[in-house]
Amino acid sequence: MSNLQVIGLGASTPIGRNIWSSAAAARAGICGFSEHPFMIDTAGEPMRIACAPWLGMSVEGVVRYCALLFPAIDEALAPVLQELGRRSFKVGLALGLPSSRPGQQPDLAEQMLNEVVRKYARVFSHTESFEDGHAAGHLALDAALKRCVSESIDVWVVAGVDSYLIPETLEWVENCDQLHGGGPLNNAWGFIPGEAAGVLLLSTEEFTRQIDMESFGEIISVGLGRETKLIKTDEVCIGEGLTQAFLAALNGLVPGEQIHNVFCDLNGETYRADEYGFTALRTKERFRAVTDFIAPADCWGDVGAAGALLHSALAVICHRKRYGKGPLSMVWASSETGGRGAAVIRSLDPRGD
Repeated sequence: MSNLQVIGLGASTPIGRNIWSSAAAARAGICGFSEHPFMIDTAGEPMRIACAPWLGMSVEGVVRYCALLFPAIDEALAPVLQELGRRSFKVGLALGLPSSRPGQQPDLAEQMLNEVVRKYARVFSHTESFEDGHAAGHLALDAALKRCVSESIDVWVVAGVDSYLIPETLEWVENCDQLHGGGPLNNAWGFIPGEAAGVLLLSTEEFTRQIDMESFGEIISVGLGRETKLIKTDEVCIGEGLTQAFLAALNGLVPGEQIHNVFCDLNGETYRADEYGFTALRTKERFRAVTDFIAPADCWGDVGAAGALLHSALAVICHRKRYGKGPLSMVWASSETGGRGAAVIRSLDPRGD
């Protein structure tokens, strides 16, 4: 399986309308939290959320998802738009989405793919979706790595989009004792519900050379795992599924190499922190400093299925902007339904450096 080159990035987040402004805001620690205009928690206070400030709360469902996703796809596709008109090549879409939950349309994946095909007519020769929440982006990355060979697809748009801000979904989060706040059903160790879209534009090494495109980095490996001791149960999770994903991803490194940067979807919940703690103990020798991680949920909230792609973009940007600790990054995610994902990304220096 050959590596895929990262040649384009895109994002829509509560702290930026593109990937570069979002990354700069996250780096600066800018907080995108706000009060919901009408949803009240059990303490009688407005629910704390992280929303895209340019989208009104009347925009819901597939329309809201598309409003987040399409600008991010446009941003990521920009480097190859001219080539689309000059030569014939296959472009695939792998889309990460949340898993089934209250407030979500049961046919969300089907409707999203239909909207993508309608918006980007004749662009995508192959589309598929993955409904697995936080780890959906890793499933999409894994599919892109495999399909570039089996389907002979030259370019992949790997995307993730999510929004917790549907009223029924917010009520469900609170009822599950996961909403960050001070009410009787809130939890000081809960999370801030967010929304976002993240996109990577990936291509084969051969195609990147053909169009003389500069690469931000490359996806070295993707590891997948499955956890059986889930959050919101009485079982104690000791990170078995996440360890499985870590070990599979770390196999892509050559002996002696260590990870410099860690990006993850830790969101304040103790379950996730404990899970990572157990995993870190088992794999710490493969990291320069396994406890030195970046978790942007403190800026843009928990963004679910969008997180893995946003964190992957931050991984290559931190090296390009010279605030990373080295070129090798681990991006990992943990889904409530048990999916676990990890990816190793090698960032590349700009040409001429």
